[in-house]
Amino acid sequence: MDDKTITAVQDAVEKLSAELISLTQDLVRIPSTVGHEGPAQEFMASRMRAEGLAVETFEPDKQKLLEHPAFVDSEEPFESRHNVIGRWDGDPAKRSIILNGHIDVVSPEPVDQWTVDPWGGEVHGNRLYGRGSLDMKGGLAVHIIALKALRKAGLEPGGSVMVQSVLEEEAGGGGGTLACLTEGYTADAMLITEPGSEICVAHAGVLYFRVSVEGRTAHAGQADRGINAIGKMYLIYHALSKLDALRRGSVRFPLFQTDGSPACHLNLGKMRSGDWPSTVAGFAELEGRVSFVPGETREQIQALIERTIQEAVQGDAWFAEVPPQVTWFGWKAEPWQQDSADPFVQALRGNVEKVTGRQVELCGKSAGLDTRFCSYFNIPAVTFGPIGGSTHACDEYVDLDTLLVTCKVVALTVLDWCSKAKA
Repeated sequence: MDDKTITAVQDAVEKLSAELISLTQDLVRIPSTVGHEGPAQEFMASRMRAEGLAVETFEPDKQKLLEHPAFVDSEEPFESRHNVIGRWDGDPAKRSIILNGHIDVVSPEPVDQWTVDPWGGEVHGNRLYGRGSLDMKGGLAVHIIALKALRKAGLEPGGSVMVQSVLEEEAGGGGGTLACLTEGYTADAMLITEPGSEICVAHAGVLYFRVSVEGRTAHAGQADRGINAIGKMYLIYHALSKLDALRRGSVRFPLFQTDGSPACHLNLGKMRSGDWPSTVAGFAELEGRVSFVPGETREQIQALIERTIQEAVQGDAWFAEVPPQVTWFGWKAEPWQQDSADPFVQALRGNVEKVTGRQVELCGKSAGLDTRFCSYFNIPAVTFGPIGGSTHACDEYVDLDTLLVTCKVVALTVLDWCSKAKA
């Protein structure tokens, strides 16, 4: 692209800055927690049509998705839930791109700890507050306004552009991005405007597990006759905590450690046990999340967790009789790493540097991202987006300056990428 075109694109985005903010507010003001995305998706479909995009919607096909190794079952039914696809069709001989974002958000609870209305979309200074403002309704608004800016500037991308507004990324992405790709909504590259001012080219693998332990109930007045499942579970809890400390100190993956954090974690996040204070606990369940790095496999990590639990209970007479049970459920994401030398990564990097005037870094994230699905379809994919604060927490906000920067980068990248012939 020549300097005149770059300037024209950025100017067009600047002129739409107020609309970018108002669109983000509109989206934040429509609650769309996982399983309840319908009104927000209807809004997205309507807005896409208003911007001249050809719109299609579809309900995920669970039977088809169950056959895919990357499918994560959110256990939410798919009936009456739709992904929304907006198309700007172009020359099939030129490169195409997907602009992807998830409409679902996590719960805002506890609402009484917010200092603003979580569904209010309030602007204070340079921050727009609300659940999903950063993660990632601001990014969805960027896609719409970036394409509108190109039209306003009188510029055609060349190849086809597809905007995907998808379901349940927060619950694993099975019914959202993966469903879109399996239904044939593919392209030559995918850009997801998840939060982050650096270009993300890797993320950790993620697995959820549940450990179940049986005890033997007894009246509290005869507690010596029972076997307390809570106490038995702590043998396992401490063993898994030691494993977490060992892995945090020994597993290395530089892209996950740019801020000094460990490359991986084993978090024990939920426990329940017993059902009455005057009864010896007859059961205990412990649920955790383990992350792992590229080079490690799901099978290796599952075997490591199970072996650690088995070794923790060796020599215990009760566990010899009633061994603990391990169940793998929910998230089952393999680690993902995008080739940083791919032309799409380099194109995006160049456009970030044009807009920001700084050298952009490549990074990895310790959370699962929908980009991982693209590796099954040979599609290069990255995330790059605005910054802000309190993701998944109270008083979530998006920084408006970086929202505008992201919009300029997306518009330039669409034009840059789609103007070239397919390899």
